[in-house]
Parts: sequence; structure tokens; C-alpha cells
Amino acid sequence: MSGLWAQRPWLTESPKRELRAVWVTTLSGLDWPRTKATSASSIEQQKQELCRLLDQLQACRINTVLLQTRIRGSVIYPSAIEPWDQCLTGTYDKSPGYDPLQFAIEETHRRGMELHAWVVTIPAFKVEVAKRMGKRSLLATHPQLLKKHNDQYYLDPGLPGTADYLSAVLADFIEKYDIDGIHFDYIRYPENASSFPDGATYKKYGKGKTKAQWRRDNITAIVRRLYKEVKQRKPWVVMSSSPVGKYRDTRRYSSRGWNCYDAVCQDAQGWLREGIQDALFPMMYFTGDHFYPFAQDWQEGSYGRHVAPGLAIYMLHPQEKNWPLSVISREFCFIRELGLSGQAMFRSRFLTDNTKGLYDYLRNQFYPYPALPPRYPWNDNVAPQRPHDFSYTVQDDQMVRLTWTSTDQKEEAARGGLRYNVYASTTSPVDVTRAENLVASLLQKPEYTVNRLALLLYGLNLAVTAVDRSGNESEAAQLNMERGGGTKPAPRRIPLNIRGMKVLP
Repeated sequence: MSGLWAQRPWLTESPKRELRAVWVTTLSGLDWPRTKATSASSIEQQKQELCRLLDQLQACRINTVLLQTRIRGSVIYPSAIEPWDQCLTGTYDKSPGYDPLQFAIEETHRRGMELHAWVVTIPAFKVEVAKRMGKRSLLATHPQLLKKHNDQYYLDPGLPGTADYLSAVLADFIEKYDIDGIHFDYIRYPENASSFPDGATYKKYGKGKTKAQWRRDNITAIVRRLYKEVKQRKPWVVMSSSPVGKYRDTRRYSSRGWNCYDAVCQDAQGWLREGIQDALFPMMYFTGDHFYPFAQDWQEGSYGRHVAPGLAIYMLHPQEKNWPLSVISREFCFIRELGLSGQAMFRSRFLTDNTKGLYDYLRNQFYPYPALPPRYPWNDNVAPQRPHDFSYTVQDDQMVRLTWTSTDQKEEAARGGLRYNVYASTTSPVDVTRAENLVASLLQKPEYTVNRLALLLYGLNLAVTAVDRSGNESEAAQLNMERGGGTKPAPRRIPLNIRGMKVLP
């Protein structure tokens, strides 16, 4: 299988909808932030670091940012429950002087991308860090929930209080922030689970089950509860996880003892079957027959939900495995041709640093056009109404400012509000099914500016759609701009998304 796909890397038409995700790691500032926020100038520098990172991701046509929001029992937002993480200031439980999560959401949305809060669930912190965490650490507030395993503390998934605690953590920020998703990491038992010290918990709560099945049920119960609680508050918020990259042994290929189901007690495909996850980002940090058969297994076991395999782009680095770019590019192509929902990359610095030319490959070849995130019809399947009442004004003879109106704003607010997509082409009506015609996506306001010269020179026609938070898109409102001087349409398709288009700040 790997040999076949190694010879067919060009079979990749850029789709209009595709999950294009990147993990942005805040642990130890690995991806962001590098500057500690200890003064007014360093706060601004920390913010600008994130803006530059998001600019690069936007230019590469990434549409989903998985931002590490809860690290190891510490967070990057003002919390009533857990301390600030030290990545922001160099000191645990010290405020950076602003709200990094709110800032990240605003800047991500400004660039037409979604932000999913990446939440590390079961691991707490290393033993050596515990004292530095302060009086609001888990060890100080809920020591009864923790188990020491090797050099780290973990929440015990078998204790009822663990689900209560994680529920409280999510409730602490889900209402306050306009996030697009919550992404669970390490929602499983740790490596070397056989030595995890939960014997007393099992004796009390096992109820005749085998220990392996009891553990799987514990994790599934936590996933189920958190999914339902978030959906009750905000049904449009995408709930996802990053399970171990192999679900179970397949009929022909062994997982070599490292899989979700047996090794760490994650019944991840069972979560999809039950409908208690919207998407999975399995960590498929492998090559060859460790990758391709198991990617197909995820596709076959997706149960109509979204699976976007996580790819080990960090392995391209010479200090890691020094993979050639072809290893990753073939995996990208295989995922798309297989019909999976998209791809995720671990982690952002290896993308933005253009390791082995990856950034150039994605921007110029694999992601030549923008893409919208996929739909989540099980959350909501009703498309919004088409925008109307267009108007436009010419500004300084250079830019044209478009505005429009949407119907039922109050009703849409209860569904998370509306966003807008703008399309352009040299033909009329504009074909809004084609990725190359998408010039701006997920606009937060019903307005857009376009270069007037581009309209005149290329004879562009425009169309606008409304899209809700579950990805349902309205019918297109077509807008034929006046083009004095009898300008004729360009005779061929051009990549309009780079022809001077600019979104209003």
C-alpha cells in the first residue's frame, strides 16, 4: 500500500472543505510564547509573536488552530480554579497582564480561522514542579484525585471526582470565550498503564468488570459527560480528541502493542459510533505500514464523523528522525485521496520554520486555495438565509467597501452567530462550489473591502454567503459590480485569493 501511494503523490485536488489544523504548543513556550510578559513592552512583544505566527498560518491557508490552553494543571487564561501557567511570565500563577486566550481568539477570528482550545486532561504535572505550582495547584486543592506514576502526577480516571473536576474546568471558560472547539489531549491512561496505581480505585468501583474494560469505561464516561455538558451550553462548539494513532490491530497489520484500545484504554472509534465526539485527530506519527493501513482503519471506523490524522512534521527536523519531505507529502496525499476529513500537524514551529520546505510545499502545491472547515450537520442542519441589501462605496479611488445585511440576527445569535464567505470569479454567476473562487472566509462582520483595480482589470464578479457555527452555508447572493470602460472578463482562471484582496480589520 505504501509503495502504491508513494508513486501517486499528484492525485490531490484541493477541496472547498477540509480540516487544516495545527497544534500550537504553549508548554515551555515551544511554539508560543518565546517572550515572557513581565512589562508593558514585553506584553506587546508576546502579543506580536502570536500575530506573526497566525499571519504565517493564514498565509499557508490553515483554517483551524489547536491552541494549548490547559497545559498540565495550569492555564493561559484567568481561571477561578487553576493557576496561570509559567510559559507566559516565567512564574506559575502570575498574571501576564492581559488575557492571552481572549487575545488569541480575536486574532485568530480576525484572520478567518477557527480556534479550538487544546485541553490536556488526565496528566497533571511532574513531581519536581508540584511545589512551584503554588496553593492553587491540584496537589493543594484536590490531592485525593491524584496518583503518582513514574515522575508525574495524574488524575485518576476511575474516581468520580475526576469527571467532576474536569467538568468544572470546562465550565470555568466555556461561557466566557467565543471558542470554536474544545480539543482533548491525553484523555486516556498513561504509558505503562499496567503499573498505574489505581488498584484501590478498581477494588471500590470495578463492579466485576475486567480492569481493562473498567478503565475504558471510565475514559468513555468522562468523554460522554464533558461532550454532553458542553453541547448543552453551546451546541456548535466542536468537541474533539487526539487519541493514540492506531485504534487496534487490523486484520492484516499489528499495532505492535501500541494502540488506543488495549494500551491506554481509549475506545476512540466507540466514541464516534456513540456520537460523543465530533472529530478525532489521531496522532499518526508513523511511516509506511505503521501509517497507511491504520489511516484506512480510521476512515472505515469514522461512523460519519470527522477524522483528521495528526502528522509528525517534527520528524522532518534533523535533530528528530530527519525524514525527507516526501514521507510527509505522501501521507498528506493519501489522507486526502482516502476521503478523510483533513490533516493536522504537530507542531506549528516546524511548519512556520519551513522545515525541509514543508511550508512552501503546502502553500504552493497542496493548499493552493483556501478551504472551509467541514460541516457538523448532527449539531445543526439548517442553513442560514441568504445575505441581502448590498451596498458599496469607493474609498480613495482604490478600495471598494462592501456591506450587506443578514436576516434573523437574534435567532442566529442563539446558534452562535453568523460568519460570512466572499467569492470572486471572472464568470457570472460566481460558482461558490469551487475552492479557487473563495477569497475570504469566516468574516466576523458583514463587510469586506476589495481592490477596485482588481475588479476593473480582471472583470471580477462577487458573491457572498452566510455560514453558521456548524458550517451550514446559505445560498449565494450574487453581486455584479459596475465596470466602466467595457472591461472584458479575463480569458482564464486566476488565483483570485492573492489579487489584492484585503479584509477590513
